[in-house]
Amino acid sequence: MILDEFMPVWQFRECHTKRVAALPARVFEAIKNIRANEILFFKTLTWIRRGGRRTPASILNAGESAPLLEVATRSGFLYLADDAPRELVVGTIVIAPPGVDCAPTPQMFKATLAPGFALAAMNFLVTPDGKGGSLVSTETRVFANNASARKRFGRYWRIIYPGSALIRRMWLRAVERRATRSLVP
Repeated sequence: MILDEFMPVWQFRECHTKRVAALPARVFEAIKNIRANEILFFKTLTWIRRGGRRTPASILNAGESAPLLEVATRSGFLYLADDAPRELVVGTIVIAPPGVDCAPTPQMFKATLAPGFALAAMNFLVTPDGKGGSLVSTETRVFANNASARKRFGRYWRIIYPGSALIRRMWLRAVERRATRSLVP
């Protein structure tokens, strides 16, 4: 997996997999075009996460017109890999040391950073299932590079993990619906 190149070590992880009755190219296209309103509970859970506050467009306030990955990569995430129709990887900084304000770069995921960073990477991996369909998975990994960042992210992870896991499973269901939807108008 390309994800391994950017995040070979992590302390926090979640994985979800779904079989989809569509070819990998169609599944990959669905992944790239899913909108927030296609993912059951997404808007509710992200509203809760942001405390009901209005915020600029971001992964937590994605709206309905743009694909979710497009919104994410305009607001703090970046593409680390786009190997269509096999794997897509995005990443972000989830914790930075006090006083450090920087945008993520692909090099950050392969370098030794100053203590206090936690980086997150998420992929979608699509493989043929041998039966004319696909196996699609999503994996999220977080690496915190010192004890303080691990402890801080660990507290956050315990709170958000149930909602995050639900969103990932619903995201895969939305991919399945979009990928298997008839092409006939």
